[in-house]
Amino acid sequence: MPDQNLLLRDLPSSVLDKLRPRLRAQNFSPGQVLFAAGDKIANIYFPRAGAVSLVCELTGGQMIETAMIGHESVIGGGAALDDREAVYKAIVQIGGTGFALDVDTARHVARDSEDFRRAIIRHEQLILAQAQQSAACNASHTLNERLARWLLHTRDVLGADSFLLTQEFMAEMLGVRRTSVSIVAHTLQEAGLINYRRGHIKIEKPEALQHAACECYGTVRMRYEALRKPPSRPASGGTDLATAVRVMG
Repeated sequence: MPDQNLLLRDLPSSVLDKLRPRLRAQNFSPGQVLFAAGDKIANIYFPRAGAVSLVCELTGGQMIETAMIGHESVIGGGAALDDREAVYKAIVQIGGTGFALDVDTARHVARDSEDFRRAIIRHEQLILAQAQQSAACNASHTLNERLARWLLHTRDVLGADSFLLTQEFMAEMLGVRRTSVSIVAHTLQEAGLINYRRGHIKIEKPEALQHAACECYGTVRMRYEALRKPPSRPASGGTDLATAVRVMG
């Protein structure tokens, strides 16, 4: 799995130097809630490994995923731009590691650095694009297509073909019954596209799984590539996150 956060990696060294002293090592545990809708966000998070689901909670207690964030992005980044309350719940889907940054420091650096502001805005746009596509997907595509799309996106976020996920969690994120997920997962396994046993999922044939997925997978991936592209800057600007980790260590 990846072991660096791509947003931090892509920042100019001058910006990373301002953030580095306040970045705190963070472990993410499955099921951990980073913040809930309506909370004042105290920290924003930069995963290095693992996956965090951004979910909408309904009054009946159901949770439906609107976006998934991993080592490519930031969780709660909008709080660096204003003091609004969180509009979604962030819950750890697959455990991992990363960094936490207090929101006061994030706002201070965002005020002073156009590069950091632009990075946050681009990644907030990515989350919005995911949420919009997810709404369209849930309304228009079959569960078979949606589960294939969701598994592929999880693979991209983690940078790994194998991961641990329960059928209960997958069903909750997709807003369907566990038995429905079980039937579709069995169908994908019978076709040789995945291997699923006791919560352990391995994607055996990614390209074939893409054919089984709906168009939403490719659309979100294309938007991600476009939005993640950093603005032009001098070639000497970047600093590998590993350098930051060594300095912090």
